Amino acid sequence: MYSGSSDGEGHDAAQRKIPPASSMLWVRNLRRFIGSGTGLGSEALMELEIKRILLDIFKEKQQKSAEAGTIPSFYKKKPEEGSISQRVQRLAKYRFLKKQSDLLLNADDLDAMWVCLRENCVIDDATGAEKMNYEDFCHIASVCTEQIGPKCRRFFSPSNFMKFEKDESGRIAILPFYLYVMRTVSLTQARIDMSELDEDSDGFLQQHEMEAYIRGLIPNLAQLRDMPPAFVQMYCRIAAHKFFFFCDPHRRGKACIKKVLLSNCLQELMELHQESEEEVTDTEQAENWFSLTSAQRICDVFLTLDKDMNGTLSKQELGEYADGTLTEIFIERVFDEHIRRGKTGGGNAREMDLESFLDFVLALENKDTPEGLTYLFRCLDLHGRGFLTTADIHSLFRDVHQKWIEGGNYELCIEDVRDEIWDMVKPADPLRITLADLLACKQGGTVASMLIDVRGFWAHDNRENLLQEEEEPEEE
Repeated sequence: MYSGSSDGEGHDAAQRKIPPASSMLWVRNLRRFIGSGTGLGSEALMELEIKRILLDIFKEKQQKSAEAGTIPSFYKKKPEEGSISQRVQRLAKYRFLKKQSDLLLNADDLDAMWVCLRENCVIDDATGAEKMNYEDFCHIASVCTEQIGPKCRRFFSPSNFMKFEKDESGRIAILPFYLYVMRTVSLTQARIDMSELDEDSDGFLQQHEMEAYIRGLIPNLAQLRDMPPAFVQMYCRIAAHKFFFFCDPHRRGKACIKKVLLSNCLQELMELHQESEEEVTDTEQAENWFSLTSAQRICDVFLTLDKDMNGTLSKQELGEYADGTLTEIFIERVFDEHIRRGKTGGGNAREMDLESFLDFVLALENKDTPEGLTYLFRCLDLHGRGFLTTADIHSLFRDVHQKWIEGGNYELCIEDVRDEIWDMVKPADPLRITLADLLACKQGGTVASMLIDVRGFWAHDNRENLLQEEEEPEEE
């Protein structure tokens, strides 16, 4: 009885036809009501009107493109100075950067986070390091959110926890995590500061914009606070030049902000936060291009070489660099490849200004980097063919050999040195050495030193003794 009745009802229900929604009177009335706009508020009506206007604009542009039958324009002219468009663009940029800056943790927030990390971590019995597992990580995230605010929440994501090395118990050390947070905040703030100085908002900084960024950092860098005011402009000029040497390889006069943020140059500059009296040795200060000691040294060298005090260096004056150990053919090639003709006078007069001198010094002090080696390879490539032959090596080393003999050293065979260089580089083509070969062999800087500087060849020839002298103090 029960089952039969159920089957009958199911059969009847299957035979019924459900009317489509469009045929229902209440559905039609509701659609007409909404479509007329009567049931919408003023904000909803405004949104519909905006969508209609934008759709009309889009259709108009599509029609124009179809009628033109050409490739759509991919270049948009920058707004004119002082125009309403430019003002709106700058205001939008300012508000966006202000919003991004408000989302960053400040110094007090970072201190509070460090306290939370230390109070809620565990001590590793074996190493004594302060660590946290994922449960501690989530708990600390809740505590920090309560004390600091939601802006710290993004650092406590599962993906961030997985970035750090874990021990057997799945715990990470709190110090690397905290340093990661600090570095992220620092780089984000640096990007905001650079973007504010980027006048045309193209993601690149020009020379004066980079100098302005460095000038703004000076009061916050412990090792630069006592800089003489008269030297600030020159310092910014020297410091900014290293960013362009490494971040503007094509010499377009502007450095990509993303490259600047990821470069070692910015990290080297930020090392000046350390207090010089306690944490940094004199040697480290001299090796840091951005230190006050290094900048003053470069200025002193340039002024000492400039015998006629005309603000530029001739070939003869540059030849005195590094106590005159550089070869004449190399100095000649530097002027051929990196100094413009007629820059300071008529005819073929060529002299090196300060900017070119900074490139020259950076290349010699960073021979093992791709940028430094690229600069030097152009000088070594005597015929501009993109490679070095055995004849080129012979011609380059001949001047080194002459200075070597004049210094009272033992006689040596140029062919032996040439073969040694070939063995060091191991070029892909056994008859020529390219820049790619020098970069791949990881000894390109040494090879370049051997070919341009007698002191560089001496250091290579005495490398074993020099290495032994470096190891002896450590053993004592």
